[in-house]
Amino acid sequence: MNGNIKRKIRLGMVGGGQGAFVGAVHRMAARLDGDYELVAGALSSRPDVALASARELGLDPSRSYSDFARMAKEESAREDGIEIVSIVTPNHMHFAPVKAFLQAGIHVICDKPLTSTLEDALELATMTPGNHAKFMITHNYTGYPLVRTARDMVCQGELGKIRVVQVEYPQDWLATPVSNKQADWRTDPECAGAGGSLGDIGTHAYNLLRFVTGLQTSEISADLTAFVPGRRLDDNVHMMLRFEGGARGMLWASQVAPGHENALRLRIFGEKAGLEWRQDLPNRMWFSPLNEPKRLLTRGCSRCNAPGAGARVPPGHPEGYLEAFATLYTEFAEWVRGHGSGALLPTLADGVEGMKFVAAAVASASANGRWTAL
Repeated sequence: MNGNIKRKIRLGMVGGGQGAFVGAVHRMAARLDGDYELVAGALSSRPDVALASARELGLDPSRSYSDFARMAKEESAREDGIEIVSIVTPNHMHFAPVKAFLQAGIHVICDKPLTSTLEDALELATMTPGNHAKFMITHNYTGYPLVRTARDMVCQGELGKIRVVQVEYPQDWLATPVSNKQADWRTDPECAGAGGSLGDIGTHAYNLLRFVTGLQTSEISADLTAFVPGRRLDDNVHMMLRFEGGARGMLWASQVAPGHENALRLRIFGEKAGLEWRQDLPNRMWFSPLNEPKRLLTRGCSRCNAPGAGARVPPGHPEGYLEAFATLYTEFAEWVRGHGSGALLPTLADGVEGMKFVAAAVASASANGRWTAL
């Protein structure tokens, strides 16, 4: 056999069966660069749906499990068992599978947020994984090439000291009462946790802000609103943020904003320059040096070669959401193989901070926007 042939990593999945959105996204991301082969799964909490889903995906029925605990136990004992598992369940079903697979010495990729409660997140942070198992949380927007370029420009001081950061993530798909598989658990505090749009997309916006700027949050003032009658969790978030060193920030996350499908946007203003990036135009970024004309940076420009900001296709061919997701999967594969550091990957610590962010926002809103330490 040619020694240069790259062996695929054996991948398992918990959740992501029939009718699931994010499970399919994870599978596409895993396939894109040819690093993984899906070989096992506990794809649903209902055994019949789990088996039907496994057959649709071409899995050996003997490796379709009725529950994740049995899967962790049996796969860790197999010579050809899974090496990495993706957890793509609703929020309240992250903690137990993550714990079980890490204890079994299997590397874990988990969808965000890390858990549904801060207490569960903190417990995971105190674990010692078996066999030095690694962990990644899929804050996938950190995988865009220009997001990584923006991070590098901030680190290199091209914006000067950061003064103001604004991040927003508006959607409109929950602007009216909605009942389907995707909406029902996201609006149910028993499944989603204490945050609705806060936990679903607010954590993405906050992580993007932190990833690019490196600013440390000191305290926040939050206003959480459920505009749709009868909704038990927030569908709109307004927030002010104070950072160590004096910078100030604003965050808006909404799922009741007509005309916005998935409008994640980041603006950063420093003493010397500003940056603006939009997820719906991910291959373009505006750089605005003070007292100079604005400059449009594209993914193929000479400045956009920051470490880890590599692209798969030549300039002018757009790369987007799935490719950014796949970048995280590919870098995690290289880290597991011992060929990379995983330095740009979202970690367990990022997941814990996301839950601290949710808890602080809920506490602040409950106290009429009182400034609350993170």
